Amino acid sequence: MNKSEKVKTRTVVIPDDLEAVKKLWFDYLVWGNDKMQELYGVHPHNPKEAVEQDIHQIDKFQPPYGQLILASYDGKLCGLGSLKRINSDIGEIKRMFVDPAIRRIGAGRAILNRLLIEAKKVVYNKLRLDSPKFMEAAHSLYRSVGFRDIEAYPEMEIPAEFKDYLLFMELDLTDDTI
Repeated sequence: MNKSEKVKTRTVVIPDDLEAVKKLWFDYLVWGNDKMQELYGVHPHNPKEAVEQDIHQIDKFQPPYGQLILASYDGKLCGLGSLKRINSDIGEIKRMFVDPAIRRIGAGRAILNRLLIEAKKVVYNKLRLDSPKFMEAAHSLYRSVGFRDIEAYPEMEIPAEFKDYLLFMELDLTDDTI
């Protein structure tokens, strides 16, 4: 069994998985903030406040228009990804994260594949995302399934002063090759 076969994904169960979601979201935001500070001298989030806000609005990441996916490797949680609605035609991937200590085992791809399945169930025509420019491995993963670079989209939740540090991407889900 190779490493990617040991990666398991599942949908989040609320309230049972709430603490795991909080921890992974917090870890993602701290990691991202640290990298943004190191590379660009900016801190785009207060991780604690951002997690509290997302937890307070967790319904936007739940069916029928959203989803939260957890990934585990050898029984340990190692990542998550979120899907939410922009409008009836467009979904957005948010907070996709794999623990840096456990990367390159296929967890990111497994999470992304599950999010794509969920987006198709909702019948979104397009998926969008924003991602810090330094996350080149993530960009390669997104491009491998058909995401392409686009301009910043109006529904992004990123303050305008940080958009120059981000890459914006979109996937056409109506393409039959996906």
